[in-house]
Amino acid sequence: MIKNRVEELRQYMRSNGLNAFIVVSSDPHGSEYVADRWKSREWISGFDGSAGTAVITMHKALLWTDSRYWLAAEKVLGANGYELMKDRMPDTPSIAEWLCANLGSGDTVGVDGTVCSIAEVEEWKSTFDTCGISLDVSHDPFAVLWDGRPALPESVAEVLTETGESAVSKLQRIREKISQCGCEGIFISMLDEIAWITNLRATDVDYNPVMVSYMLITKQQATLFVNSCKLTPQVSEYLASSGIDVAEYDDVWPALGQYAYKNIILHKGCNAAVSACLNAACRPVYQSSPVAAMKAVKNSVEIEGFKKAMLSEGVAMVKLLHWLKPAVKEGGITELDVDKKLTALRSCDKAFRGLSFATIAAYGENGAIVHYEPNEKENALLQPKGFLLLDCGGQYNCGTTDITRTIPLGPLSQEEKEDYTRVLRGHISLAMAKFPIGTCGTQLDVLARQWLWQAGENYLHGTGHGVGHFLNVHEGPHQIRMNHMPAPLLPGMTVTNEPGLYKAGRFGVRIENTMLVTEYISTEFGDYCALTPLTVCPIDKDAIIPELLGCDAIDYLNSYHEWVFEQLSPYFEDEMFDYLKSLCAPL
Repeated sequence: MIKNRVEELRQYMRSNGLNAFIVVSSDPHGSEYVADRWKSREWISGFDGSAGTAVITMHKALLWTDSRYWLAAEKVLGANGYELMKDRMPDTPSIAEWLCANLGSGDTVGVDGTVCSIAEVEEWKSTFDTCGISLDVSHDPFAVLWDGRPALPESVAEVLTETGESAVSKLQRIREKISQCGCEGIFISMLDEIAWITNLRATDVDYNPVMVSYMLITKQQATLFVNSCKLTPQVSEYLASSGIDVAEYDDVWPALGQYAYKNIILHKGCNAAVSACLNAACRPVYQSSPVAAMKAVKNSVEIEGFKKAMLSEGVAMVKLLHWLKPAVKEGGITELDVDKKLTALRSCDKAFRGLSFATIAAYGENGAIVHYEPNEKENALLQPKGFLLLDCGGQYNCGTTDITRTIPLGPLSQEEKEDYTRVLRGHISLAMAKFPIGTCGTQLDVLARQWLWQAGENYLHGTGHGVGHFLNVHEGPHQIRMNHMPAPLLPGMTVTNEPGLYKAGRFGVRIENTMLVTEYISTEFGDYCALTPLTVCPIDKDAIIPELLGCDAIDYLNSYHEWVFEQLSPYFEDEMFDYLKSLCAPL
């Protein structure tokens, strides 16, 4: 079926004078998780990972994706006639480089301009210009080829009341930023930014409580472009009282063409169709959205909401751990069973609204596939030996959680214990960091990797990302990773701490807590920050080699477990109380 779809796309290309077509994974809003309507790359390739770009020429089909998905992609791409391109590896050309090497001068590459960013288009064009290739952003072949393509999602929006700041206040702050930039308006396309500004939540996208919309803010007016079927009378009244006008989703294109001011702030993550729609008299000012940085620093109400969500998550996780090992010994427990059990335990809490991402319950060698997700076809039976890597998160109406625990289910090899201990030592080294305010995540990343590097080991994903307040589980602009990310870590920011190690065909290890950047001390040398854990869940001690972990790390782990017990013990009695106490006992 996939091969037939590729051939149908090639026929479309012939009819429209295209020699290649690029199919990205995104939607018009640059979302990580996209609504079904925009899963064109999955439809044309069969690969369902969240990241990847397909390129189809008249004779070849290729897919670029990063290290998280290489093993998973290899399982499906070959059968569908695709070649896997291992993105970001030294011997892998970029998409534009490969196309320049395999097309000729005068050829044309097509891409849907509504789902690829301004930055992507500029990068591709700069390379294509050197070899005489044109880029046409006016095509959406899937509007023609995709029979039964899903419609726009129509979930109903709700007002989130416990936010600590009104939409009116946020708009005022945004307008101050607009003025400081010497501009007259800003266009917002990121769905989580719109949700944060308006204090609205919805369920248009899996895992992210957002609604499909755009927003145009000037010094005098704010307009939300969203289909009216999503707004109850109460929500409409709330928007009006907040000074926010409403127009239909597709009205955004004529509105951009009629924008009457001389300039507008655009983020280069906006889709390329946005800049193409602006009238010729308007000058786009390309810069990072100020909303991302504003949203990343949580206020006191949001921080308290996170703490409530983490307590709820911690209670569910301890109950899961209490059930897990005995159930595995009895037999018949699969990876999906773990996911279902944890979801059921979370659902006992009235604040629970769903998952913040698809649960990764990866046993044994599946743990080496960084973003493995069990399904009906791939669903390993757990045995009382080796590791289960459990990476999971929940959406609560007061906050968002993200946690990973690597759980020994029985006897372990010496290699497994050593690798687990090194990963945990890196996690603790980062957790103990004290740093000057304004330090960026790249400057701290080595703290998590140093013990793995000493053993000649490494992991290729980032070490940490921001987490939204009942919003997207992955949030910027700050990150902790090897490649340079200049956004500073500031008090009030949330960030994960999740080093790992993956050995193909054997096992994977990852340990993750969500942390809060807090004020530490002020000295004659400046103001300093620390990382304080928000995640409230024991870390398994059975795989630890104490002499390899080191005294400072042992002290930190014991202190962390003492705090976890203080936080969670009021929620347990009798046997469960004793079980929690054993999990939190000093090493």
